[in-house]
Amino acid sequence: MKRPGLFELNAVVAVATHRNFRAAAAELDMSPSALSHAIGTLEKRLGVRLFNRTTRSVSLSEAGEQFLARVRPALREISEAMEAANEFRDTPAGLLRINASDGAGAQFFVPVVLEFLRRYPDMQLDLATDGRFVDIVAEGFDAGVRLAEAVPQDMIAIPCWPEISFAVVGSPAYFEGREIPGVPGDLLGHECVRVRLPSGMLMRWEFERHGEEMLVDVRGALTLNSHNLLVEAALGGAGLIWTSEWAVAEHLAAGRLVRVLEDWTPSYPGLCLYYPGRRHVPAGLRAFIALIREFNTRAP
Repeated sequence: MKRPGLFELNAVVAVATHRNFRAAAAELDMSPSALSHAIGTLEKRLGVRLFNRTTRSVSLSEAGEQFLARVRPALREISEAMEAANEFRDTPAGLLRINASDGAGAQFFVPVVLEFLRRYPDMQLDLATDGRFVDIVAEGFDAGVRLAEAVPQDMIAIPCWPEISFAVVGSPAYFEGREIPGVPGDLLGHECVRVRLPSGMLMRWEFERHGEEMLVDVRGALTLNSHNLLVEAALGGAGLIWTSEWAVAEHLAAGRLVRVLEDWTPSYPGLCLYYPGRRHVPAGLRAFIALIREFNTRAP
């Protein structure tokens, strides 16, 4: 019997991790049909079914569970051996996969990523922005980026943005004929653009002043789950929004948006890059961490 190659084994791990051929194919940079064919060919060669497939779900068979239990540690050993060989290169090579929120990707990672790829032309970087909080280990990422307060306690965190400030803003046209809110409770008399979180819940607006904290369930006709559309809605006069100060700084400076309740809008600990506290850190991730620290030293 012809022995399966590394590609086929990695394909099994990807499908088992995502429980979905489309998501696994995206990770492996191939079409779902090609991935399905590769898995089918391997199953035929082994003479057993590794996955139970229906039109709605993919799950490991009993044989697949046992196969994966032996294959996954072996692939990890092979990956670490290849990474150890990578240590002897002058510059790192390979693929670095990072998961970040949309805001984190826009706020900090564009300049860092571009500089990283310029310095290390043999590296590839897959930056996946996602509104939901993911298990970076289970989904095959090398690192993640989130607010410091959201980083799991068992992860190593590297600060990459000192502080995040939030702001309530609206367009000058929106405020025509309306009273400026003086306290968070006044927002209940205003049209606000609400945000639906990945969990399906509506985001509550958070305020704090002199130790007094307040959460407001704002009202409004428009609900969005896209940050870019949120800012566009505010610019178009649809209502007030609650967002990061960084995201609207340019519009505030140009007078396209007006900030209110500034003395009530809190700041939070900034963004962190985080990764598993394992003994061996890939060379590419180490280089990325070093670049983040370099950027931190440039910050005012």
